[in-house]
Amino acid sequence: MAVEIFVPELGESVVEATIGTWFKKEGNPVAVGEALVELETDKVNLEVSASTTGVLARIEQQEGVDVQIGDLLCVINEGAEAVATEEIASPEAPPAAPPSEPEEPAAAPIEDHDDRVTPVARRVAEESGVNLSEVEGTGPGGRITKQDVAQAVAARQQPATAPAELVAPRKEAPAIDASPENLEEIIPMSRRRRTIAQRLVEAQQTAAMLTTFNEIDMSTVMRVRGSKKEAFESRHGVRLGYMSFFVKAVIGGLKDFPLLNAEIRDNTFVVKHHYDIGMAVGAEEGLVVPVLRAADQMSFAHIEKTIRVMAGKAKDGSLSIDDLRGGTFTITNGGVFGSLLSTPILNPPQVAILGLHKIDERPVAVKGEVVIRPMMYAALSYDHRIVDGREAVQFLVRVKELIEDPTGLLLDG
Repeated sequence: MAVEIFVPELGESVVEATIGTWFKKEGNPVAVGEALVELETDKVNLEVSASTTGVLARIEQQEGVDVQIGDLLCVINEGAEAVATEEIASPEAPPAAPPSEPEEPAAAPIEDHDDRVTPVARRVAEESGVNLSEVEGTGPGGRITKQDVAQAVAARQQPATAPAELVAPRKEAPAIDASPENLEEIIPMSRRRRTIAQRLVEAQQTAAMLTTFNEIDMSTVMRVRGSKKEAFESRHGVRLGYMSFFVKAVIGGLKDFPLLNAEIRDNTFVVKHHYDIGMAVGAEEGLVVPVLRAADQMSFAHIEKTIRVMAGKAKDGSLSIDDLRGGTFTITNGGVFGSLLSTPILNPPQVAILGLHKIDERPVAVKGEVVIRPMMYAALSYDHRIVDGREAVQFLVRVKELIEDPTGLLLDG
């Protein structure tokens, strides 16, 4: 019996995807729940699994093709009988010559339900012959990621240092082909990258976007963090970072200036009295913005733990649609890459975004004296259609006040 596999529901507002990688070829046996193909969507990549045991009889959509919900992906000939038939029909491989050296150990089988390994990492390990039992995971909870497998492959391929007398004489580098076609590399844009590009351009073309700047003295926050971080980590099992302070400060500012926590729908303003704060994260295939839901109800420890989990998911590609859904305001931190100043672009339909930058020691005037303080430039981009300049400036000043005097975060809850 032939069983058809279709493009599933992809999540809220996502109706199209691109065929990424087929994990199986036509004629390969498949088992229930085994990953068949990876789909790339605007927000995340997701795997489509086999709904039955059998043989992958026909692939209908090739890699790189755009598909929509309900499109036919492939056909599986159902049943163990089909698998047996395929195995009998397969020509028997000639016996391999005895190896002159010990072979690499085969990759250790890891069941599909094992959460210790990400699906992409498992596939790369199988293709590279990496023994997953010998790979140390660096993802959340020790999970093995694609990067972990790649490092294991690189380590295995690293040549041993030869004795000096056996080193071959150095050869001259071959001449470089300077023809135009060899001086340029064409890299197709992934669906996510195309979508990011389109939405960034739309944000600039649609919104009346302006940016206001201020600088924040980080002395007090750094002092508080320095004195509490060891006790905090010992008690909660997570490091105390700066982002939890800024999340709390942003929520305090949004409560005072609610139009920055809104969106425009047709000819109306929709003001939101819930605080779902997006945290921009640079992932391998482009920027993603996982959301801290009901962040106003989170403790400092809860915020830090959630940020760490989301960052881990972004790194190993396991973010879900629900992780990225919604969001009423976004914080982006270019300071982790060394940025001193920038103008962040809005994340529609949100009407404001806060950009943070590197902490830099600078001379500043304090009570008539020049002193050296750890300072940070902060940038607030906003949609002038709904937010006036006065409100934007006052919001950013409020965030500055709450960071420079963190006791206000406690008083405001």
